[in-house]
Amino acid sequence: MQVWPGQAYPLGAAYDGAGTNFAVFSEAADRVELCLLHDDGSETAVELRESDAFVRHAYLPGVMPGQRYGFRAHGPYDPGRGLRCNSAKLLLDPYAHAVSGRVDWGEEVYGYHFGSPQRRNDLDSAPHMMASVVVNPYFDWGDDRPPRTPYNETVIYEAHVKGLTMLHPELPDELRGTYAALAHPAVIDHLTQLGVTALELMPVHQFVNDHRLVDLGLNNYWGYNTIGFFAPHNAYASWGDRGEQVLEFKSAVRALHAAGIEVILDVVYNHTAEGNHLGPTLSFRGLDNASYYRLTDDPQYYMDTTGTGNSLLMRNPHVLQLIMDSLRHWVTEMHVDGFRFDLAATLARQFHEVDRLSSFFDLVQQDPVVSQVKLIAEPWDVGEGGYQVGNFPPLWTEWNGKYRDTVRDLWRGEPRTLAEFASRLTGSSDLYQGDGRRPLASINFVTCHDGFTLHDLVAYNEKHNADNGEDNQDGESHNRSWNCGAEGETDDPDILALRARQLRNFIATLMLSQGVPMLSHGDEFARTQGGNNNAYCQDNEVAWVRWPDGETTLLAFTRAMAWLRRDHPVFRRRRFFHGRPVEGTHDDLSDISWFTPEGEEMTREDWGAAQARALTVFLNGNAISEPGERGERICDDSFLLMFNASAEPLDFVVPVNQGAQWQVVVDTAREDGVPPGTGMKVRAGERVTLVDRSLTVLQRPA
Repeated sequence: MQVWPGQAYPLGAAYDGAGTNFAVFSEAADRVELCLLHDDGSETAVELRESDAFVRHAYLPGVMPGQRYGFRAHGPYDPGRGLRCNSAKLLLDPYAHAVSGRVDWGEEVYGYHFGSPQRRNDLDSAPHMMASVVVNPYFDWGDDRPPRTPYNETVIYEAHVKGLTMLHPELPDELRGTYAALAHPAVIDHLTQLGVTALELMPVHQFVNDHRLVDLGLNNYWGYNTIGFFAPHNAYASWGDRGEQVLEFKSAVRALHAAGIEVILDVVYNHTAEGNHLGPTLSFRGLDNASYYRLTDDPQYYMDTTGTGNSLLMRNPHVLQLIMDSLRHWVTEMHVDGFRFDLAATLARQFHEVDRLSSFFDLVQQDPVVSQVKLIAEPWDVGEGGYQVGNFPPLWTEWNGKYRDTVRDLWRGEPRTLAEFASRLTGSSDLYQGDGRRPLASINFVTCHDGFTLHDLVAYNEKHNADNGEDNQDGESHNRSWNCGAEGETDDPDILALRARQLRNFIATLMLSQGVPMLSHGDEFARTQGGNNNAYCQDNEVAWVRWPDGETTLLAFTRAMAWLRRDHPVFRRRRFFHGRPVEGTHDDLSDISWFTPEGEEMTREDWGAAQARALTVFLNGNAISEPGERGERICDDSFLLMFNASAEPLDFVVPVNQGAQWQVVVDTAREDGVPPGTGMKVRAGERVTLVDRSLTVLQRPA
């Protein structure tokens, strides 16, 4: 076999049409071997003798796409000093663009013996390991273009590749649960009719199923257990795992783009699947443990701000390079449109405290590729001081956990909620206005993958996670949920009617709020997980979306609300409300006004009343201050939003100065929610009765 010196960049396996360049970083190893793996179980070892700045490299002519490979790092094994090299362990390439196979859990993939954690384990892990794969980078993207949907026009749909498609009745069996299923017309048609503009995929980076879960007969279904930051997860591919998963993922992106749908990836750069000091040796740990991971003062242990056993060392330049190279790869090579960063506060822990000026954010800010896509933070982790909603840099948007909590509290009848609800409804200016951000920094959601589904939010007071094998100890215990009078399933018609109304209330509130709405997959069908609020290990019908046989009233209502939002810019403003008339708009009414149910303007006492659970909001479509794309004035219809979150019916007086005649376009008390254009007419000063826990929207043409 010919071995040429090759290049230190790019890292990973780079095929050029004639051969493949291999490059891997390790400062801890004395020497590194590249192992070419053969189908008969044998391997050919090639020592990487060339080294530049601790990057070992070689070029192998004739090595083609589909070739499986791994590395072996020869060097010191001294956990007390943070050194865990062990040449008996076949290691995945941190830069592998595809991964073949899965981990066959056993003592062989660990660096120590189970009965003696201090004793080095020299059992060969290769027969039990996944393998890195050389990938052909060439793909016919055709005329693919990123949709680049502005945030104010964005509707996000969070979904799991397998969970969304596994039970879809119109998909062929061989496509269910795969990337190819996302590209199927039945799935794309559903998303486009729902008004979705961005599909946010739960983790598709290559991940592994935890040893503990496999022993319990479960899987790491959600996928927040990354081992390959450049590789699409191979189990979601229908064609094969020798690089076919890359082609299949690209094809799905191309099809979604053709439908005008962006693809956002939920990415997990805060930790890896290697876990704590008792975890397996799969890749990073064996190559250079101390460079990749945050170690404690006793370097045999790992600092854990993620609750998963380890945290990546964000101040190390090689870790930062890995993350930035990965992000650019997914944008430039895979054509994705943005990222949602799991436990993003960990990325800001350059030392110990969360630091919004950490190196990672500096690199993202100046990167000409990554800075131009959608960047969404989950703005918390489990470490001290980890709840950072509202504290990320101006380039970023955030999952607004305070929005979720406040909207849930309002509709379950919590006291002293109105003032904060007003802030959340109007884009959370208290969180985002001070640093120059706008309402669009707020990703609004009521439910997501983590926690109750929307159906379960109104059907359960308590979590029911016994199937997870942790004695119902896992998952959040304080869900701000309300079962409406019975725990779980019931045939009581009054409770069922109230639950259905609450579902419409949540959907309507989400679509009427300033900011960017995010739906969780299946909530438009009222899918249930049987009260399981932590279905991370339920790779089965508990967590998969059960598609209805036909149209449902909730699905029709969700579509109507999404399209009402899309049709009316007053619900998706790019700037915060002024709370006064807007100069130059030829309207002496404020751009927003707040009224009691009696039609009187809200006072300080009204806002502070403990039991106040109802209000009317006037949105002035003639007082939108921001211009259109070409500088034109934006003018829209005006709306009155009437919220009755109390337990009793209330009469609402239509305010007398905001317009003479209105039409009801939304009424969550009705099963159909009142499709736009079919509601009754009401005049200023008249009374509109809202049943308990309902929402009504009145519209006045511009």
